[in-house]
Amino acid sequence: MKILVINCGSSSLKYQLFDMDTENVLAKGLVERIGIEGSQMKHVKTGAEPYTVVTPIKDHKVAMNLVLEALLDKDHGVVKSLDEISAAGHRIVSGGDYFKKSVIVTDEVMDAIKKCIPLAPLHNPGHIMGIEAIQHALPKMPNVVVFDTAFHQTMPDYAYMYGVPYEFYEKNRIRRYGAHGTSHHFVSLRAAEFLGKSSKGLKMVTCHLGNGSSISAVKYGKCIDTSMGLTPLAGVLMGTRTGDMDPAIVPFIQKVTNYTADEMNDFMNKKSGLLGVSGVSSDLRDVEEAADKGNERAKLAINILEYGIAKYIGAYTVAMGGLDVIVFTAGIGENSATTRAGVCKQLEFMGVKIDPEKNNIRGKEAIVSADDSKVTVVVIPTNEELMIARDTKRLTA
Repeated sequence: MKILVINCGSSSLKYQLFDMDTENVLAKGLVERIGIEGSQMKHVKTGAEPYTVVTPIKDHKVAMNLVLEALLDKDHGVVKSLDEISAAGHRIVSGGDYFKKSVIVTDEVMDAIKKCIPLAPLHNPGHIMGIEAIQHALPKMPNVVVFDTAFHQTMPDYAYMYGVPYEFYEKNRIRRYGAHGTSHHFVSLRAAEFLGKSSKGLKMVTCHLGNGSSISAVKYGKCIDTSMGLTPLAGVLMGTRTGDMDPAIVPFIQKVTNYTADEMNDFMNKKSGLLGVSGVSSDLRDVEEAADKGNERAKLAINILEYGIAKYIGAYTVAMGGLDVIVFTAGIGENSATTRAGVCKQLEFMGVKIDPEKNNIRGKEAIVSADDSKVTVVVIPTNEELMIARDTKRLTA
């Protein structure tokens, strides 16, 4: 069974084709700058050299046709007929509280995803375009949607509710939804499997750390709290996002800058975080390099990030009544040994101990805690696409 996994943004389309008999990736690629000058597609057949097509791509329907043509190509393709592709799985950032699990696409499902656009205005419209594009190209093929918010739907009400008048929840669905749920779900299951245990017997904190970062408390296999909120702006410091802050800062900055609501939202999402504090970059690698050269603001940005992560881990230990495993994943979590060490150093009072030699790894599964650490610390590379493919297979096989 072959499953096509699709992750669309407003001007991009990422894809992977899986052979679900082996769970191997047959081909993957990225269509970027859709509707923008300089658009192109990069396609890679597993084991072969990358294949690039530079051409005007006016919309997602054109992009999807390019993808399907690449998958069929006699030199770069991996299927002889599109009939070999059984289903498509789509990543959806926000399903609000409409969806607690992955579902097959119907008209009613599409309507609900559209209703969630205010909760993920930068993401959901692109996801919708991706679904509609493949429905247009392959109208008989089933589509499955996998929601980043679904894994967090097991949170108790006291964890997801905010202290605003209750009618704003009833009428406007204002509550904590979280994000990166597909990643948190995957690494919590894989970490337990890697340790030879059941996730239903473990108290874990999963740390998805990248340009966007979120922390989740996963107790006995279920999420009971997560750091992102109504939108992906809340939580720890991120590449360009503020993370948690006093909400009164918003009107204060608006008064001194005359920012509109949209400009303020852009300021918090795209001009803050590591970039705003360090003044160097939104990429932690650049910030770490600047800090090594003595840049004090870069050092401050790193300290804010590591302190924030450690603080969430401590809080979630209280929420779960204990802690067995800390999982680091995503771009920073998988690759930055210094971040992992900096966070865990602040948790030594809890019996967390990092082994410097074990921690000297990048992008591979490993236990990085010392043998006498009371909490096991692991690195688990995330694989959201495989999680989407598995859900798609489960619903359509």
